[in-house]
Amino acid sequence: MFERRAWLAAVATFVAVAACSPSAEQAGPRPSDSSTASPSPTASDPTATAAAFTQPLAFAFDIHRPALDLTTAQARAIVAGKPITWAALGQRGGPVRVRVGVGQLSAAERDAQALVVVPANALRPTVQAASVAGVDPLRDPQRYPLTAAAATAPPRVTTVAVVGDLMFGRRVAATTTAAAALAPLRSRLASADLTIGNLESTLSTDGRPRQGGDSFAASPHVLPALAAAGFDVLSLANNHTGDYGQRTFRETLAAFDKSPIHRVGAGANLDQAWRPVVINANGVSFGFVAFNAIGETPRATANRPGAAEVRMQPRTGPLNRGDLHRLTSTIHTLAQHVDVVVALPHWGTQYTNVPVRDQRRVGAAMIAAGAEVVVGGHPHVVQGIQLAQRHLVLNSLGNFVFDMDFSRQTEEGVMAELVFWGGDLKGLRLTPYVIGRDFAPRLAAGPRARQTLARLWSASDPPFRR
Repeated sequence: MFERRAWLAAVATFVAVAACSPSAEQAGPRPSDSSTASPSPTASDPTATAAAFTQPLAFAFDIHRPALDLTTAQARAIVAGKPITWAALGQRGGPVRVRVGVGQLSAAERDAQALVVVPANALRPTVQAASVAGVDPLRDPQRYPLTAAAATAPPRVTTVAVVGDLMFGRRVAATTTAAAALAPLRSRLASADLTIGNLESTLSTDGRPRQGGDSFAASPHVLPALAAAGFDVLSLANNHTGDYGQRTFRETLAAFDKSPIHRVGAGANLDQAWRPVVINANGVSFGFVAFNAIGETPRATANRPGAAEVRMQPRTGPLNRGDLHRLTSTIHTLAQHVDVVVALPHWGTQYTNVPVRDQRRVGAAMIAAGAEVVVGGHPHVVQGIQLAQRHLVLNSLGNFVFDMDFSRQTEEGVMAELVFWGGDLKGLRLTPYVIGRDFAPRLAAGPRARQTLARLWSASDPPFRR
């Protein structure tokens, strides 16, 4: 702990904490234009000066801890250098090791007892940010009660929710409807500015099944239910969109053409299959690229429908350099025209939490080409998170709606909730869920949620690996 005078000097180097009298604290949220108001100096920090712009003064901590909500009084006491324990904050642990400044942010990645006070624009998805008085500094900066000086106003906030594999055929179709299966998490999905998933089936059975009992087909009527749940983009780059042949494949593409949901990763020919989807949200352009590395669905050619494909381990490898070049050049070109590139691979080994070597190699290549984040699927269980140039490669989120009820792991997964400030990824929340007997995912809590995350952490790179 800093000596008090040195502590206040450290805080004063980058923060002008907004004054908040007891009556102001009781009044509730700050006005919506508070991000551009000049904060007043605090009595405890006479060196604080007014600033043209402000941003949240955030409290970063270890991503493995439970979510943390500070009272305004607790937050101000921490800024003032008063000692506090994790137990006083409702969590396990001894004294909180408080640090100040952007240079200390790595302490929150490696030390579970650390709490780092930083301006919110310094946050990154390898740490969590505490809410204060129930307000998240990244998601709701205008209402956040503690502010720091900023050179400019905070950029617009965009939230992106990504889920794993969606399959509405087979026993799902026989048991429930898409609307019912999505109902428990519908409001959570729809609250995101963009919602993304992988549709693991055709939307027609007008053909002969090519994978026997593992041929997946759903009704085209699932699309309105998915749209109502907030889905904006669905990847068709997987090993089941070709399960009933070319005519059914074309019918699936045509169903999407009548839907508000964008499809990516498959098309009537090679160029269409590789064509990115671009969506603007809150003034930020997001580009999506998807590919299948598992096979089974036909590879798109110049005159044949199919999926964008990268041949690689474990099913279609060794890694094909020509395919990799097509992928990276697509991402590189797209990155010149959009603010954020999100890559959606269908890859890896089923039923294992550990990514294969080529996932790491191809993931790193996508990041190097300009992808901001990579979110994969196919293993049907959660897989570890890798870091490439400090960017996230989320190898697998697990199943989201599926009838694989033969193991605990195939009945669970995580929703990746991403928070962007402008084009910069600032926050990651991994929300565990469990698929019920009605094949609907519901939020998990307690030991089950911890077990799901523990499997993911154990196969991850630091700082995600425990």
